[in-house]
Amino acid sequence: MLEFRKLSGSEMNRLSIQQYAQVPKHPLFLMLHNIRSMWNVGSMFRTADAAGIEKMILSGYTATPPRKEIDKTALGAQETVVWEYHPDPVEMLSQLKKDGVTICGLEITDRSRPYTTVNRGEFPMCLVVGNEVEGLEPDVLALCDDVLEIPQYGTKHSLNVSVAAGIALFELVRVFRNQM
Repeated sequence: MLEFRKLSGSEMNRLSIQQYAQVPKHPLFLMLHNIRSMWNVGSMFRTADAAGIEKMILSGYTATPPRKEIDKTALGAQETVVWEYHPDPVEMLSQLKKDGVTICGLEITDRSRPYTTVNRGEFPMCLVVGNEVEGLEPDVLALCDDVLEIPQYGTKHSLNVSVAAGIALFELVRVFRNQM
């Protein structure tokens, strides 16, 4: 039987905040639009840090740091991930499109495609996630170049927004890194 020894924190070669700031990031943006739970916001900060994405964009009524509820689940990632707030997602997404960024909503629509079908030619990319109940608003969906969905096989055709963002972000990072 194989034995596994859990690594201690010092053995994991964690980067300092200063080192992390200098590491090249994956050409991915994550937009959180109208996220109502600050715990979800914090969780997505933590995932964004782990995935090494370029930036998070918070919009609508999504809460911004510093907030104790965000800090509780972000565990310091709100200090390492570059982020900015824009009240109007349409304005920001329009600017990203002008800058050559592919806009992909994470939603189930009549024309969405599996998140596993992305290819490297679609980067840089902004993944847009929406409200926990309503999802992405029509005006945000209208700006998407494509819509990605996570296939689901049970009775619930939804995942917690922070879980869904994590699944999609790590697949996007895998695609980008494997096709270098």
